[in-house]
Amino acid sequence: MNDTAGPPKSETTVLQSAMRGLACKCPRCGQGKLYAGFLTLAPSCDRCGLDYALIHTGDGPAIFIIMLAGGIVVACALIVEVKYQPPYWLHAVLWLPLILATTLLPLRAMKSLLIALQFHHKAAPGRLVDRAK
Repeated sequence: MNDTAGPPKSETTVLQSAMRGLACKCPRCGQGKLYAGFLTLAPSCDRCGLDYALIHTGDGPAIFIIMLAGGIVVACALIVEVKYQPPYWLHAVLWLPLILATTLLPLRAMKSLLIALQFHHKAAPGRLVDRAK
């Protein structure tokens, strides 16, 4: 029997795709730049020519980061409040920079990671299936 049945094997592993994403590189070749600005995608890869026009991550990266950053900041704020009971202005001075750092710094890498994983898994918009009754 032929053992080639099943889904076709991808050229890259999930780990390789994830590393390309975290490095903000092209999901196909791993060499070209993914971004033209801080969060603005380049029109296409300058190495392999992959068109980035159809790439869309939506709010996915922001949701993951908000959940992670929110957990970190709320836990830290509660510990400081219970232990030291500082005035509210000190809470603002402590936690606003931490909120900005934990949300803005990883946003670019998280967006790239989701783009790379979408490319690896060949993500496409959902389609309705017309089933005969």
